[in-house]
Amino acid sequence: MHLIIPYAASHNLNGPEVWASLQLPHLQALLGLMQRQQVLQTPENPALHLPHERLQAQALGWPLEAPALPWAAWNSAQQGLHSTQAQAWMTPCHWQVGMDQVVMADPEHLQLSDPESQQLLQAMQPFLQEDGLQVTWHSALLWHAQGTMLADLPSASLDRVIGQNVKDWIPHNPPARHLQRLQSEMQMLLYNHPVNDARDARRQHTVNAFWLHGAGQLQEGTPAMAQPVSLTTALRSSALHGRAQVWCQAWQQLDATAVADLLQHIKTTGQGTLSLCSEHTAHTYNAAPVAWHQRLSRLFKPPSPAAALQALITA
Repeated sequence: MHLIIPYAASHNLNGPEVWASLQLPHLQALLGLMQRQQVLQTPENPALHLPHERLQAQALGWPLEAPALPWAAWNSAQQGLHSTQAQAWMTPCHWQVGMDQVVMADPEHLQLSDPESQQLLQAMQPFLQEDGLQVTWHSALLWHAQGTMLADLPSASLDRVIGQNVKDWIPHNPPARHLQRLQSEMQMLLYNHPVNDARDARRQHTVNAFWLHGAGQLQEGTPAMAQPVSLTTALRSSALHGRAQVWCQAWQQLDATAVADLLQHIKTTGQGTLSLCSEHTAHTYNAAPVAWHQRLSRLFKPPSPAAALQALITA
């Protein structure tokens, strides 16, 4: 049993009031039964994928430092559609254009309906097909793309780009030049699209761009096994948008559910793994026997969840 907790700490949430109000008794008990075994640190130039995404890939047997994590192709394989063709997720989104930067807004805040999403994709299809992309609708914010353009495309994950200047994450290799032209064409196409006219009238963000992520191809013979980890998204939204009170409440709910379940599992079996992640660091703990002097030390000074979490953003 391996529980991965993304945004267990966040650089957006680092005030003293955050740590003072955070009570996590099950995490405290869990840390008392575990030893930290692995530290995953993002290099000076931030990686295209967040630490929890890299841990997911590692659990699947993919190289930890792989430049591409082909999540779209892996998802297809889970549905029995295993293919070595390059694939990617395409997410319709809104780019906020400023004086000197273009910032990716959280696509979930669009509250894009299925009919809106389907109409936008239908309008874009001739341009996508002209560039050799076969795109099918999967959900309002996830379209599935296939095409040779995606084979060598270093695509940053969506969560890495949300709230950031997209120019810092747009790839610059030859395949990406076709992508940049396609982005420009789509911005012009969508500007006066009826879906966006209606959204603008309702004072909602319009869809003026898309983001490709999870791009790449599965190598021949890659096992299409189910993901051998449990990953929770309970802290994601509040961390991305710096909502401290909501984040603390979500953490306490998570402590009472998934963390409590892992604690019980370790007490029963003596086995279990926990990965606590921030945007740049992941610390992985394994259940391990504790020496007598460590038990004595922890009796008088129990492990501090706040200290463990703060280490993710100060290391």
